[in-house]
Amino acid sequence: MSLGLLVLRVVVGFLFVGHGTQKLFGWFGGHGVDGTGAFFENLGLPPGRQMAVAAGVAEAAGGALLALGLLTPLAAAGLTSVMLTAIWSAHRQQGLWATEGGYEYNIVLIAVLFALAAVGPGDWSLDQALNISAAGSGWALAQLGAGIGGAVVLVAFGRTWARHDPRYPQPVG
Repeated sequence: MSLGLLVLRVVVGFLFVGHGTQKLFGWFGGHGVDGTGAFFENLGLPPGRQMAVAAGVAEAAGGALLALGLLTPLAAAGLTSVMLTAIWSAHRQQGLWATEGGYEYNIVLIAVLFALAAVGPGDWSLDQALNISAAGSGWALAQLGAGIGGAVVLVAFGRTWARHDPRYPQPVG
């Protein structure tokens, strides 16, 4: 089981690192902070540049922690928050299926993060090496709750910002 958990953590973790560095630095075909920020503002998530930095850091740092198997529930909570914010802001109006621009893939990632928090990162992880025992149903539910809370705060902050700054369009939905 440890080999399977290692492969799962490393693949998903490094893909999140890639997404974060796309936002932060424009690597791997990304648009960097300014391009991502403009996109976020169009989604109703101003101030775009700051939101892009927050999402990029959460993805890059959370992905790295996940890949290393370090503080796994914390990594899962941050990444879950980013995925839920993406679902609400960018994908929900397109429905479930990714073929229509929906949130299917985001839900799969949230399920993977929940499962890793529930079963733990496995024996081949820094959590195990450092004797950090943070896995189980309670940890999985706590990281999901924290991820939901983080997404609610980010969306609410963006909407509040937009209402008080006439340069930003009112968010839809």
